[in-house]
Amino acid sequence: MKVLVFWDVYWRVGRGGIKKELPGLIKKHKPDFIIANIENITSGRGPIEKHVLEIEDLGVDVMTGWDHFLDNLQSIYDYLEKTDSKLIRPANFYEQSYYKIPGKWYKIVEKNWKKLLVIHLIANTFMKFDVYNPFLKVQEILKSLENEKFDGIFIDFHKETTSEWYGMAYLLDGKASFVFGTHTHIQTNDELILPQWTWLISDVWMNGPLYSVIWADFESVKKRFLTWLGWKIEQNLWNDYVVNGVCVEIWDHWKCETIEKIRIRSKL
Repeated sequence: MKVLVFWDVYWRVGRGGIKKELPGLIKKHKPDFIIANIENITSGRGPIEKHVLEIEDLGVDVMTGWDHFLDNLQSIYDYLEKTDSKLIRPANFYEQSYYKIPGKWYKIVEKNWKKLLVIHLIANTFMKFDVYNPFLKVQEILKSLENEKFDGIFIDFHKETTSEWYGMAYLLDGKASFVFGTHTHIQTNDELILPQWTWLISDVWMNGPLYSVIWADFESVKKRFLTWLGWKIEQNLWNDYVVNGVCVEIWDHWKCETIEKIRIRSKL
């Protein structure tokens, strides 16, 4: 079983890059499933339904979203609540009886006679929200699904620190196929197979403007760094993009065999 994973399809340049490159990557790798994070897909903020559907139409099976998925919640609320929604939200938000957080916190996808489980978690350290302990939450989810058989189990752990992320990866060794980190916007060189056949990489990197500070124009960001004043951040207007991801191959039920990093630079 092969799975393509892309993190953070960022703004219109990221959308354009994925649309341009994904057909060729599908032809090359012949994936059974595709996972993409889209938390910054709409003007560098959470998705609107139009952009969610654009990514779905490309053949993406699961979309994840972190804190920014709330930014345009009114637009995607109904989509999140659909039984066949391909967008999942983080699993370890605190649930309240008087306000239901919309959306599912994991997704099971069945296709090509294969079955994939995807779980999305937020770390505790230096993150925007106070959340339920992700180490406890992931074990609770896996315990609730212990009678189901999966060909692959993938964990998107959204984090600031690699220490917390590595702790999660080692906790899940032998329980998940692939644990990948997101949020720091740089593709790391630490892909590793753990003793019990779980693969890890601490960040997949983004898909968006190449010549930018994440997505912002260098000059507008430079003024903030030099003066410490809240200058307005301007969007980068270049059409140069980078598409990053990984292709993961699974064998013997959930065990990860290989990981191939993807990095493409081009222009819209």
